Amino acid sequence: MPGRRVPDGLLIEISPRWVRMYFGGTKVADTRRALLVLEPSRPATYWIPLEDVRRDHLTADNRSVGSPTQLWTLRVGDRVAKQVAWSYPHPEHEWAALRDHIAFDAERMDAWYEEDDEVFAHPLSPYHRVDVRRSSRRVTVVIGDQTVADTARPSLLFETGLPTCYYLPQQDVRMDLLVPSDMSTTCPYKGVARYWSVRVGDVLIKEVAWSYPAPIAECRKIENLVSFYNGKVDILVDDEPKAWRP
Repeated sequence: MPGRRVPDGLLIEISPRWVRMYFGGTKVADTRRALLVLEPSRPATYWIPLEDVRRDHLTADNRSVGSPTQLWTLRVGDRVAKQVAWSYPHPEHEWAALRDHIAFDAERMDAWYEEDDEVFAHPLSPYHRVDVRRSSRRVTVVIGDQTVADTARPSLLFETGLPTCYYLPQQDVRMDLLVPSDMSTTCPYKGVARYWSVRVGDVLIKEVAWSYPAPIAECRKIENLVSFYNGKVDILVDDEPKAWRP
C-alpha cells in the first residue's frame, strides 16, 4: 500500500509531481500519478503507470525463466536504449502496488522533468536533506608539505548519511596548483560538478577537488566554492585533523 513502511525498509508513496521523460526528441512518459519508490541503499525511483507511457516505443526483452523482472528496450527512430526500463509483471506482497507500472533509468533519458523544472540523475528523496551553513571554522587542506587551501570562512555542507563536506572560497585556495579535468558528475541534490587535479611538485593527484559552478537553487550557497576529497588530502578543522570515513 503506497505510503506504508514495511520491515525491510521499502517505501512506496504516491507522488504529487507531474513527471515527464523525453528520449530521441519524443515524450515517452507523461504522468501525474507516479509512484515514488524508496529502497535501502538505492536511489529513489519513479514508477509510472503503463497507461502513461508510449508503449509503441518499448520492446519487451526475453525474460529468464523464473525471473520476476521484465526488462524493456526503448526505440525512437534510430535511437536505441537497451534494458533501460523494468517492470514486475506479477509483484507480490509489499511490491503489489507496482503492478502495471514501469521504471526508467532516468540518467539514460535525454531529459526528464518534475513539473516544468528539469531534474538530473534521479528523483530526490523527501527523507534526504542537504543543508549548507556558513562557518568561521578554520579549514586547512594539506598535501605532503604543501598547504593547498587555508580559510576561516568555509561553507559546510551537511548531507543525510554522508560525511560533512567543506566548501572553500577560491580566493583561499592555491588555484595555481589546480589542474582542470574533463571529468564531471551530476548530483540530483546539488547539480553538475566539475573537477580539478592537484599538482604538487612532480606529483599529480587526479580529480581530487570539485566545484559546482551553477548549483541547483536549493544549494546556491556553494556556487563556485571548492571542496576536496577527504582521504586523498589531509583536512584540518580548527587545526585538528578531520578523520575520514567512507
